[in-house]
Amino acid sequence: MERKNQLRYVALGDSQTEGLNDGDDETGFRGWADRLAAHMAEGDAGVVYANLAVRGRRAAQVKSEHLPVALSMKPTVASVAAGVNDILRPNFDARTVAGELGTMFSALRAIDATVITMTFPRLAHPVPGKAVIARRMTELNAEIRKVAEEFGVVVIDLEQHHVASDPRLWSWDRLHLNETGHARLAAAAAYALGLPGATDAWNRELTPIARTHPLARVRADVTWAGMFLAPWLTRRVRRRSSGDSRTAKRPELTSVLGRAVDLRP
Repeated sequence: MERKNQLRYVALGDSQTEGLNDGDDETGFRGWADRLAAHMAEGDAGVVYANLAVRGRRAAQVKSEHLPVALSMKPTVASVAAGVNDILRPNFDARTVAGELGTMFSALRAIDATVITMTFPRLAHPVPGKAVIARRMTELNAEIRKVAEEFGVVVIDLEQHHVASDPRLWSWDRLHLNETGHARLAAAAAYALGLPGATDAWNRELTPIARTHPLARVRADVTWAGMFLAPWLTRRVRRRSSGDSRTAKRPELTSVLGRAVDLRP
């Protein structure tokens, strides 16, 4: 039976919200949304949580596939994070993507859910087409801020925080956060939502990065191209997605179980 005033958190989005690469396909992915739900449960053991995110989804897919399910769950808190897969497509248009996000914001706010979203940080690693991707991210971030303000959505403005672009928060594929990065993002979300015990320590800068030898950088670039870029390009040619045939890892509202989460940087 649903408890009156029960905290119900539903996460909508793509691979970052699914939790890549905080864990793996064998042990299961955790990610910032799972960590945020665990933090919520530290203050209220009755919290229930669903994570509808699936890797590879574009904003329009998140809207069509996840939003109806999320609305049926009547969340009190919802996170919406999507757009990076749109940025990487040739037909990208920032206003169109922001419009899809705005539709989700509007629908969730209409049922009185607290909604949280985020902008995209500056790129932490060199990637092909970096200038174009960076420009698109800046354009989309500006549109996200506008539509979030329109609907009263909480924004984690990662573009404005240098630590979010520290390469030590990003995994080997240069696209997804690592365990430390997911923990930092969860802490940022907890702070933005004003959860008990949350502080702005997530924004603390890391120690200076040691200079990498040029040969080591070349080796890292070659490894990345073989492990990530080549498979990604192959999927684009075949018009496939990393999320094909995949479903949400946590499709129903269930109690937040497991160990307490440490949100300290």
